[in-house]
Amino acid sequence: MKAITKVYTRTGDKGETSLVGGIRISKADVRLEAYGTIDELNSLIGLLITYIDDGKIKETLWAIQSKLFVVGSHLATDQSKTPLGEWAMLSEGSAKELEREIDSIMASLPERHGFVLPGGSRAAAMAHVCRTVCRRAERVMTALAEGAAVGQEEMRYVNRLSDYFFVLAKKLNFNDGVAEKIWDNTCK
Repeated sequence: MKAITKVYTRTGDKGETSLVGGIRISKADVRLEAYGTIDELNSLIGLLITYIDDGKIKETLWAIQSKLFVVGSHLATDQSKTPLGEWAMLSEGSAKELEREIDSIMASLPERHGFVLPGGSRAAAMAHVCRTVCRRAERVMTALAEGAAVGQEEMRYVNRLSDYFFVLAKKLNFNDGVAEKIWDNTCK
């Protein structure tokens, strides 16, 4: 791995950036919005980890962060101009791994009915923030996929990831002894 000796390049001063392969695009391009939102999510997961004591959950979140680097690399590659490297593809079954984790968490929680208001403990509230940013990432990836190649495993993974953050928030509230607030639909 090459050492980072300089952080700034000055090549983006006019509103463009480079993709994998060196292709220049506008910083307003939907592709940049897609991998930028994945990067934002990854940073928020780093913040979420600071609120968590459970080692198993931390390990899962660190693994998710690594997979999100793969997703970001995938999105930063315009496959019509640059071949997609293996390092920029999630392994088949990555979404299934998340499904197993979701099922395991759900099996450990008491059944609740109703729509959950985001919040609770700090960790759970942060998991909800991660969930909503993940949903935004999925929307932007969907927009990108309307005109460019985006892998199905990457799309599935990000879709399942938002579900993971929802059940993780439930688990974190349960572990912290914080009752979830259920939406009281008095607006009828």
